[in-house]
Formats: sequence, structure tokens, C-alpha cells
Amino acid sequence: MKSFLVHFIILLLPVAILGQRYDQEKLDELAEKYTKQSFPELIDLLSVPNDANFPDDLEKNVQWCEKAFKSRDFKTTRIATAVAPLLLAERKGKKADKTVLIYLQIDGQPVDTTRWFQKSPYAPVIKQKEASGKWKIIEKYDLNANYEDLRIFARSTSDAKGPVAMFLGALDAIAERNFQPNYNIKVIMDFEEELGSPRLPQAVIDNRELLKSDMMIIFDGPLHITNRPTLVFGARGIATITLTTYGPIVPQHSGHYGNYAPNPAFGLSKLLASMKDDEGRVTIPGYYDGISIDEDTREILRQVPDDEDFIRNKLQIADIDRVGNNYQEAIQYPSLNIRGMQSGWINEKARTIVPSWARAEIDVRLVLESDPHRLIELIRTHVENQGYLVLDREPKKEERLSNKRIATFTHELSYQSFRTEMNSEVGIWLERALDRAFDYDIIKIRMGGGSIPISPFVNTLGIPAVIVPTVNMDNNQHSPNENLRLGNYRDGIKTMIAILTEKL
Repeated sequence: MKSFLVHFIILLLPVAILGQRYDQEKLDELAEKYTKQSFPELIDLLSVPNDANFPDDLEKNVQWCEKAFKSRDFKTTRIATAVAPLLLAERKGKKADKTVLIYLQIDGQPVDTTRWFQKSPYAPVIKQKEASGKWKIIEKYDLNANYEDLRIFARSTSDAKGPVAMFLGALDAIAERNFQPNYNIKVIMDFEEELGSPRLPQAVIDNRELLKSDMMIIFDGPLHITNRPTLVFGARGIATITLTTYGPIVPQHSGHYGNYAPNPAFGLSKLLASMKDDEGRVTIPGYYDGISIDEDTREILRQVPDDEDFIRNKLQIADIDRVGNNYQEAIQYPSLNIRGMQSGWINEKARTIVPSWARAEIDVRLVLESDPHRLIELIRTHVENQGYLVLDREPKKEERLSNKRIATFTHELSYQSFRTEMNSEVGIWLERALDRAFDYDIIKIRMGGGSIPISPFVNTLGIPAVIVPTVNMDNNQHSPNENLRLGNYRDGIKTMIAILTEKL
């Protein structure tokens, strides 16, 4: 009897191996099929303008998503806010006792049509890279041929309508095989992410029961630069500051008043320069308090296969800021970044004047260990310590006449950072799904450098969250000529099929 059992187990081993191998082949087959089948829907979605500054356009996107999810047997609910609603889509799983909340972003950055090399950012085109390095529009393309290095160019291809179409394609793929996940699915769609999701935190608080879930997946962001399957277990938060300094009440002729009327651009430049040293580290006392990288954390960071020489070459920079010793260490700290400056006029509009004001827009990327309100107050106090009267409005005449240095300082806290343990249930489950789908080793990143509005869900609902990125790193997100590599589109569908078919 013992001998028979041994032989029986040996006979079963090849079947088990073949079953696993077939499972990978099935994922490839389905992903290939639904890359082609879902492509018209991707084109259609990208053709709907989605700048969050135009509420009428957002409504068209809401309606598009309602139709797409209802046609796949989801119940949809609009969660009202003062401007654009959040949209919740729900579907029950077979014999499900757990619920997975999925976050999708629908809105996109504004566009400057003069810098897009196509008719419109909302008229998607397929391009192929020529030997010269330039991208050429292909009028006729064949998705039955070798398409993976072709790219689709349009606003939000990567950030983040591409992942939306991937998810819908994956839902269709498992429906073809009559497969149902063994968990409930809730999909929350955000139509104001690029504005900082200003109304999302309160909406989550007000709809805590409606959004109640066990864990969260965020389909957003680019893969590691190697383009290998990636899981990101956290993201920095973000706050913004507008800082304005003042000179004469109106711009003055620089011949008449240069050397006499103080120039606010010089004042602002000195003020900003005082915030960092030559190594790029913030000099404001206490700014990095509470953040330390122990050896266990360093080991986690070392597992990410970054090529520092490649990154510097890509950015065309000779050296790096020394906040951390490398890229992964750098993004474990809060940042202080000047995202834009303005004073007077430049280029063909330049004129010989002393400007009346100078303004800097600043963003602060937040980490879990830092209190964002404390950081903002540290920066504000620093401005005061440089001799400025700090206001939260424009100065009045009597204030101008009695104070040599005046600054307007306003700020907005969008959302805090979040971080999930890698060995959490959701982390182990997602890693198992990706391991099943791909032959590559999964890259696990402790915390991404960018910001997404997930902390309101994590903190209010008390659930862990993990980011599952799918798009190519070199996608020009937030910039003109945003694009999505079609090989990434296919692999993104494959990733999502693997997650939907992985038992929880």
C-alpha cells in the first residue's frame, strides 16, 4: 500500500507542474486576447477630456465609468461632494467573506496643446520610435503583429486611465472563463486627484460604512525603472505652500528706480536659498527629526535593483542631493521643493522693470514619521526669522510703509503619507499573484516618492494598502506627450487577471 501511494504521488507531480505551467500560459493567452479586445475601449476613454478644472468634462467621465461598470454587473453609487462626485462600483464575490477596495484615478493634468506633437492630447495616436529617437505617428497599426514597443500617446494614458482600461479588460477576461473572485470587489473612482483630492478625506469619513473593506489595492504609478513586476508598499503625502515677497506697489522702470526700489525677486531668491545647503539638505532646524533608517530598513532598500549611474545619466545630472545616500534612501525623508517661480516677465515679453512681487510655489512631500503641520510651521517660522512680516494675505499700505520685508505665506495640506508592512496579508497575497503570472523576481519598494490620496482610506477605514503599478517609467506623466507602452498595457491586464484569479 505504501509503495502504491508513493507511485501515485510521483504520477501526480507532473500533473501539478503542468497545471501551474498551463495557468501561466492561460494568463498570457487571456492577456494577449484582451489587449486587442479592450483597445477600442481604451481609445474611447482617452478621448474624453478630463482636466479636473472643468467640471462639465468630469461629468462626462463619471457617466462613462458608470456605463462601463454597470455593463459588467457592478452596482454604482455616486458619493456626492461639492464639485465632482466620487464613484463607487460594487460587485459581490462567490462565497466571499472579505472585501477588496480598488482605487482608480480618472482625471488628468491640464494640457498645453502647443507642446503636444499630435492633433490633440484627447485624440489618441499610436507612435513608433525611429532610429533618430523621434516618435512617428503610425496611421495603420496591427495588434496581431509585434506591437509591444509601440506606444499610445494621449493625456492620462499612464496617469491613470490606462490602468482603468486594463482593469476592465481583466474583468472581461475572467468573465469569459466564468471565473468569479472569492472576495467582494469595491472600486472607488477619484475625479479630482490631480487637484489634490481636496474633498476626498471628508467623503471617506462621511461614507465609512459604504466603503468598509479589508484591504486596498491602488492601480496607479509606474513600474520600477527595470520594467519588472513591482509592488509599492507606501507613498509620501503632499502639502503645498505659496510664498510671495513684495517690492513697489506696481512694477517700476528699472532705469528710474533700479538701485532704489528693492527688487522682490532678489529677496525671494535669498529667502529660498537660505532653506537649503549646498548638498541639497534642508537647513531649517528639526526638519528631519523623527526619521532614521536602521539596518533592517537599509536591507529592504538595498533589495531594490536601482542603477544610480543609469538614473543620473537619464536625468543628465552630475551629482545628487545628499539627503540620502542613494535614490531609495532619499525618498524616505520629507522633501522641500520649489515647483515654480514667477516675477515680472521673461522671454519675448521681458521688459526693463523692477517687479512689484515675486512668488514661489513650493511642495513638501511628507513621510509617515513627520507631522505635516509641524513642518509647515517650521518653514513659516524660518521665513519670520529671516526678518519678514509673514501674512496670510496681501499687505496693506500701512504695512508696506512700516515693514522692510513682507511675505504672504499660505498653505494647503492635501494628504499624509501611508506605509504598509510587506509581510501583511495583502502584501503576501499580491506577491503570490504576481509570482504566478511572471517569471521575473518581484520588486518590492518600501515607499514610493510620489503622492496619491490613499491615507484617508488607510486611516479612516483602518485597512492596509498596496500600490500595484503597471505603466512604463518613461511615460511623460504630467507632461506633454504622455504615453503608454503597449507591452505594459498587455502586462497590466495580465497582472490584474492574476490578482482577480488569486484566492484570498
